[in-house]
Amino acid sequence: MQISELGEFGLIDRLTNSIKLENASSLIGIGDDCAVLDYNRPTRVLVTTDMLMEGIHFDLIYTPFKHLGYKSAMVNISDIYAMGGMPRQIVVSVAMDRRITVEALEDFYEGMRLACERHHVDIVGGDTTSSITGLAISITAIGEVPADEVILRSGAKDTDLVCVTGNLGAAYLGLQLMEREKMVYMSQLKEHPNQPGHEPLAFEPDFSGKEYLLERFLKPEARRDIIEALHKAGIKPTAMMDISDGLSSELLHICKDSNCGCRIFEERIPIDYQTAATAEEFNMNLYTCALNGGEDYELLFTVPLTQHELVAQLEDVRIIGHITRPELGAQLVTRDGNEFELKAQGWNHGK
Repeated sequence: MQISELGEFGLIDRLTNSIKLENASSLIGIGDDCAVLDYNRPTRVLVTTDMLMEGIHFDLIYTPFKHLGYKSAMVNISDIYAMGGMPRQIVVSVAMDRRITVEALEDFYEGMRLACERHHVDIVGGDTTSSITGLAISITAIGEVPADEVILRSGAKDTDLVCVTGNLGAAYLGLQLMEREKMVYMSQLKEHPNQPGHEPLAFEPDFSGKEYLLERFLKPEARRDIIEALHKAGIKPTAMMDISDGLSSELLHICKDSNCGCRIFEERIPIDYQTAATAEEFNMNLYTCALNGGEDYELLFTVPLTQHELVAQLEDVRIIGHITRPELGAQLVTRDGNEFELKAQGWNHGK
């Protein structure tokens, strides 16, 4: 059987369905944004890890090493916030081939350091090794959360409100911009190949008016401010995830783990002006980008209906729908009132 037949999450289920937790300290294992560990302290320990592979998750033609380091740290930090916790440490492992210079790695670590300083996280260890297949990055983040404040994917209930932070689709359109300019660059390179003794052809596209999209793609920001705002307002979400693989995919994870359905409204999905304008320029469906683009690293969460007034007052939070009974399924209501089954069409690492 090919891995593509199962996809990432089908593969994970198949490989791990027989794994049983034996230690009392292992409260939550595989299946959420983080593992949750209990070491007989007032707080729970959160652990998450991510791998980033050259050619799959990033392209060094248009990704500066400093931005790559920043983003590599931020995507793990975001997972800690998605459990309601605060990140404390990261461990970094890097495998590199002969193309990677000392200066490039210094830039990479400088980007990580900036991300960690921004979120008060310590870099406490890691490993480096050689590679023959390009650059590979593995980061493990460790955080903590009070024992009674852990937020899982599995707590959503019928009538809960579905909320999302920020806006969606911008990172995906930033990627499309980069890929378009890369194609132009490669075409120019084919027409004017680099000759010995000559300066290499520079990759210098003009992104005027599209800066926000590029920042969202190259330099995402984990939403510590939202976690702090929720605490201040006395709101504890019943379920939460960060949006890495796309809104539709994350919503379906919550529905599956919480044994519920959902109903979200297309017109309520928050979208930035640059995202809308660029989707039109690319002749792409705007809401397909917002639902399935991924890498926004915003927070998707549910709260009880009774907290409507409180959550409606939060800055940069939008209520986009509500949780329903499982037999009603996951539905998207379009602007013209039609309903469609929500499908996960976002990033699938197993394909």
